[in-house]
Amino acid sequence: MDDRVAGALSLPDDWPAHPDLSLALNRMGSFDWDLDSGLMHMDRAALDVFDLGADEYDDRPETLGQRVPPDEGVRLDAMVSQALKSGRGNYGAYFRVQRRDGTLRWAHTQGFVRRDDTGRPRRIIGIVRDATQELADSTARRELDKELRRRTSLVDATTAALAHARTVKDVIEVLKKSEGLALLGATSLVMGLIEAGRIHLVADGPEGSFVPGTRYTRTDEQYPMSEVVRTLGPRFIESAEDFAASYPGLWPHISHLGITSAAYLPLIAQARPIGALGLLYSGKDGFTADERNLLLALGSSIAQSLQRAMLYEQEHDLAEGLQQAMLPRRIPDVPGAQIAVRYRSARLGRDIGGDWYDVIPLPGGRVGAVIGDVQGHDTHAAAVMGQLRIVLRAYAAEGHSPATVMARASVFLHELDTDRFATCIYAEADLTTGVIQLVRAGHVDPLLRDTDGSCRRVPSEGGLPLGLSAEFGRLEYPVGTVELDPGQTMVLFTDGLVELPGVDLDEGTQLLADLIRSGPRDLQQLADRLCASVDERGGEDDVAVLFLRRKAVHAPHSGGRLQQHVAQSDPEALTSARHMIRAAVRAWGAKDRADEVELAADELTTNALMHTDGGAIVTIRVLTGPERRLRVDVEDRSSALPRRRDAGESGVSGRGLMLVDQLADAWGVESRGTGKCVWCEFVIPPRG
Repeated sequence: MDDRVAGALSLPDDWPAHPDLSLALNRMGSFDWDLDSGLMHMDRAALDVFDLGADEYDDRPETLGQRVPPDEGVRLDAMVSQALKSGRGNYGAYFRVQRRDGTLRWAHTQGFVRRDDTGRPRRIIGIVRDATQELADSTARRELDKELRRRTSLVDATTAALAHARTVKDVIEVLKKSEGLALLGATSLVMGLIEAGRIHLVADGPEGSFVPGTRYTRTDEQYPMSEVVRTLGPRFIESAEDFAASYPGLWPHISHLGITSAAYLPLIAQARPIGALGLLYSGKDGFTADERNLLLALGSSIAQSLQRAMLYEQEHDLAEGLQQAMLPRRIPDVPGAQIAVRYRSARLGRDIGGDWYDVIPLPGGRVGAVIGDVQGHDTHAAAVMGQLRIVLRAYAAEGHSPATVMARASVFLHELDTDRFATCIYAEADLTTGVIQLVRAGHVDPLLRDTDGSCRRVPSEGGLPLGLSAEFGRLEYPVGTVELDPGQTMVLFTDGLVELPGVDLDEGTQLLADLIRSGPRDLQQLADRLCASVDERGGEDDVAVLFLRRKAVHAPHSGGRLQQHVAQSDPEALTSARHMIRAAVRAWGAKDRADEVELAADELTTNALMHTDGGAIVTIRVLTGPERRLRVDVEDRSSALPRRRDAGESGVSGRGLMLVDQLADAWGVESRGTGKCVWCEFVIPPRG
């Protein structure tokens, strides 16, 4: 709008009965537009600007459309409509007029809106003049070219929006919602990508436009997208008649959509076609040279974004395939337990990470449950995860204690040619007794859901992440013990489930506990609900979750029971056995006697390792009866019975059974087929 003319126009209310001669002297035409009747009166000077004679003009604005290029007419109509709706009193614009000989000249118009007492627009009076000479001046021309520059900048704006598109679907959504396409006048778009020598239609266009049999088409068929892919050149369809004549097999299926023109562009990246884009227009005929250049530039930008999105999806598919191959193909059926697992891939980076879960059946009615997270979100993280999962499973299956399993896995990761570390939880559950031994390596604490639906955090002392504990020589992992009653559920998960923007980890864990508390009882449904909650909040990290519920039919009759094998040449196993005993005694309510039990068990185990040719099996369990007792059994493969003897002169050895006799409430020896069992018992308080 040019406000400079506003003060120069002064028309009487009864204009054009008494026209202002000063306008004619300044080579300006005038018009009076009655908005109620729709008629627009124009004087002779105004008609001269449009190169129309008085006998050629019927007082209808549509007649002027013969002299105004379609895109200019759309812009002028939009400007007038905006002025009427916004309540403005005037408007102004430069536009082009096509004369009889086909040449284009520049014109300028200024209109003033007259409204009634209610504010309703009734009349527009204004001027129109030839502005070609004025715009010959470079300064004025730059002002005029502002509109052209604005339209050209749409390429930059669209390119910037496409920079955030990661997938082909994202690219299509950006284009459909892009302001640029709306300003270019396109009503909808279609897009096809080349796959295995055919064109795959990935964007259908407006509703009802899909033609059966065109989801996949050959490049030699008579379709506009096939043509531009085949020729590598654009195809501008100027009119509906042009469309019908050029593509008789397609037009009858889409003629009802009101398409008046279309632009089909080849999408070329790195000198090869990757697809085609079609822009469909309604109410537009033909394309100017500027519009064609603009669309070609837009097509080039879209092609680059599409190629990037296609490569991203290919890499994601590769990484996701690797991730899925590394995870267990199926979860084994474990008697006495109900198990559910889920893995949800990340939404950033390569959409893949090192999260994993595993379920390991073990002898004696036990099961190992693992949840872990390797640092990073790439194929390397997935590869490291796969190797770590396999060795951790192997160590557990060999019969090592949970602490030893974690320590050895840490050493393996440290010796692997990688700079990655991993957090992990290994839980070994005895489903007969409900006792769970927990070892945590830098991971988030698990949760426990009770039979009434309540959910709480299970804090446990932990060690350094795998890899780091070996690097810093801190391989002693404390063992925590939890008793899982029938119907209770242990929930192991990775931090992607509790990480929320602006929320610390403790608060995120509490929110997760609330979600589990209010979730369905069915574990499969609950697992789906948790993953859905991550999608709803736009979680960007990958997530693994494992539910372990103990079934009621495996309720214990005699209390808890834990067992561990200690080899003669395995000092780590001896240390782990001590951790197991200490944690079990405290968990079973005998904290006051923990030191006595640990010392007595240590003496019996050491005797077995020193005075026999093999290792020892240490078992600790709770006996119920008139009084509650904790019993420690140490089995070995020697049939020679132990004997009490006095300590030697040095006073260093010979005190083992004397200590056991003093510490325990009872002890004894039992023959066992290929060996013997030395046991001791301690009276412990009843359950609180």
